Amino acid sequence: MIFVDARIPVTFAAAATAGRGDALLIEGATAAPPGVPVARFPVAGFAGRGRGHLAGCACCAPRGKVAEALHRLFLARARGETGFTTRLVVSAGREGEEAVRQALAGDAFLAGRYRLAEE
Repeated sequence: MIFVDARIPVTFAAAATAGRGDALLIEGATAAPPGVPVARFPVAGFAGRGRGHLAGCACCAPRGKVAEALHRLFLARARGETGFTTRLVVSAGREGEEAVRQALAGDAFLAGRYRLAEE
């Protein structure tokens, strides 16, 4: 039996390294190469989920800024608004990288569509 992981691999690198077939998730206002799909999340205030109603269940809790940005990228790809991307390059500082890792680990929607690339 052959197992193929069709989730989009996520790597951490400078925005300038993104090329054809890549999408970019950028913390802040760093410039992006032309022609590369981009989503951004703020430098501050990108912590994980907040609380929805009193129970704070996963179905009602609002998503963090990183999760929202990753969701926008995936929807643009699925709708054909961007080219078919095969890799996601994350350009962020240390805290931003950790926020992305937490979003991938803690959000079932994202975990089903993205995976950390093998380094």
